[in-house]
Amino acid sequence: MAPAARRTLAAPVGRPRLVAACAVALVLPPLLEAAVFRAGGSLLAVDVLFQLACVIAVALIGGLWPALLGALWSSIILNYTSTEPFGSLEISDAENLATVLIFIAVAVTVSLVVGLSAQRSREAALAQQEAALLGALARGALAEEDTLQGFLRHVQTQFDVDAVALFGRAAAPTDASGDPDATTSPGMERTALAVRDAPDPEPDQRGAARDGRGGADAWTPEAATTVEPVDGDVTLALYGHQLSARERGLLTAFAGQLRSMLQRQELIRSTRTNRRLIEGNVMRTAILRSVSHDLRTPLTGIKLAVSSLRHSELSFTREEEDELLETIEDYSDRLDALVNNLLDMSRITGDAVNALLRPLRWVDVVGPALAGVPADRVHVAIPPNLPAIEADPGLLERVLANIVENAVKYAPGSPIEVTASVGGTGRALINGFPASELRVIDHGRGVSRDDVAAMFRPFQRLDDAPSGAGVGLGLAVAKGFTEVMGGVLDAEQTPGGGLTLVIRLPISTGAAEL
Repeated sequence: MAPAARRTLAAPVGRPRLVAACAVALVLPPLLEAAVFRAGGSLLAVDVLFQLACVIAVALIGGLWPALLGALWSSIILNYTSTEPFGSLEISDAENLATVLIFIAVAVTVSLVVGLSAQRSREAALAQQEAALLGALARGALAEEDTLQGFLRHVQTQFDVDAVALFGRAAAPTDASGDPDATTSPGMERTALAVRDAPDPEPDQRGAARDGRGGADAWTPEAATTVEPVDGDVTLALYGHQLSARERGLLTAFAGQLRSMLQRQELIRSTRTNRRLIEGNVMRTAILRSVSHDLRTPLTGIKLAVSSLRHSELSFTREEEDELLETIEDYSDRLDALVNNLLDMSRITGDAVNALLRPLRWVDVVGPALAGVPADRVHVAIPPNLPAIEADPGLLERVLANIVENAVKYAPGSPIEVTASVGGTGRALINGFPASELRVIDHGRGVSRDDVAAMFRPFQRLDDAPSGAGVGLGLAVAKGFTEVMGGVLDAEQTPGGGLTLVIRLPISTGAAEL
């Protein structure tokens, strides 16, 4: 929502306009009468028309009461200068008396009509501005463009007050070690604050300028000049001048909009919480389903191999012992990878992953990530002059390892290529930042377009998954870690058949430090 201009609402006729209108009502009638005499006019009807025009002008400037003053003063001038006997307030001719009386009646009527019309015009302009403002608030709510802090700043600017604060009922009293700027009177807690921008004070005055009361918090509910209830225990407090009745009505509309915003934020929080609960339930269900095979199979193989080696009545050749030990090692690696993926997926769904981003080059993580892959299966072709990216080394290594491991499993016998470039196929930006991308290309069976989205979901495996391919967490973990680092993980079909996974991360602005 665009910030409102300060004091945009039309105001009633102010004191300067009233003073100006009264001055015109007193000065203009004699000037017009003098101009008529100087021009040589002697008709009473001409004088009446000029004075009536003066009354209308005064009504347009200052409204009803200055216009009535002008009508009274014009009638006195007409009586004194334009009716016989001249130079006296007496009227000897009945026709002239009727003319003056009719002028007074018409002038008063015109004053009433013009004054009320000007008042209605100002009220209509005010209502139009209020409607435009409330329409902007409604559009901001529907588009979800406004934040709570931005909304308070909008209120502060609109009503031209020193500060606007939002208070809610505190769940528990804050101890002495808490932030003094975030606590107020017992039972109330300030959740947001917008203060008028001001020049930086002198160093010895900054403390007083911050709190306004020599060390005490100035923005408390008791210090507010206007308090507007929002919803339940939530109140909106304004600090500064007193609001007019019309401004109070507009503030009530603002409070209604704020109530809708708070309810929407609460609904979003509830939706996210419910989504996490659902995802957690789905994960627990999937884990229980996978335990019967993906966990028990390696454990059974390890137990069988160990039991065979320890059996005193059985004898094995050297080759047979090496085969059993290799089985134990293979199943242990599978269990380790499975447990690591389960733990990582649990951290991702619980928002417990914190990326430690720093400038990094693709070649720094490709080597460690491919340590467990046969060297003859992967061909790496990364240009040495690529700019650094912004990434977490540990997370990126895990992302690349999971992707290559997935390619090895699902494309047996197919060569795997790892390449890097800047910008790629025209998608050179991530959140407005230039990006670099790493591609892992295989030439296996590939994935249909309909299965691409499902491929990144937890516990999802394709129909042609080989035996022992795991529980389907590798790509889900890779995608989650990539997004935590501010990147994107996409899947594309390899020309000629196969699957290409693209890791796209922002280019680091600190590349010069490497």
